Amino acid sequence: MHTTLKRMTFLVAFALICVLVTAVPALAAPPGPTIVDVAIAVNSEGDYAGYFDTLIAGVLAADPAVLETLSGNGQYTVFAPTDDAFAALDLDESNIAELDQGFLTEVLLYHVAHGRRYAESVVESDRIRTLSKDFLYQDGGVLTDNLGREATIIVTDVEAANGIIHVIDTVVLPYAP
Repeated sequence: MHTTLKRMTFLVAFALICVLVTAVPALAAPPGPTIVDVAIAVNSEGDYAGYFDTLIAGVLAADPAVLETLSGNGQYTVFAPTDDAFAALDLDESNIAELDQGFLTEVLLYHVAHGRRYAESVVESDRIRTLSKDFLYQDGGVLTDNLGREATIIVTDVEAANGIIHVIDTVVLPYAP
């Protein structure tokens, strides 16, 4: 029963994402799958199916500008935490929407940087300015947030029409909740 409820929740969230993505004006969408499209596809099937349920639910619960940005025409680099990374903060797809929307939005924007940054570019940087106007510090593929917490980049260079996704093993935080 619990598995059926989880699947139904995911299907409803997936349908909502599809509706929201198609609601974004056609001029704002790049040719090809966006970061959002790629995240949904990777989460739906293959080696990483079910790894990003919480991240997708978080994007839906955050300020709509987050979804619009990740579905839009700009170029971005996303450091995408896995479900296990969110679970370490006692968060999953069923409760992430309970976070204050402003805080959730700041946390998600702290995982996004301007520009299309492949792994080589990321590891050459000492610090990366994020859309939250804060920095992530980087050393050897390990990101350090403002609280001194470390996130290791575990998958690199997942391509989308409007950017690059790197998977990380920890949710980085711009400030304590």
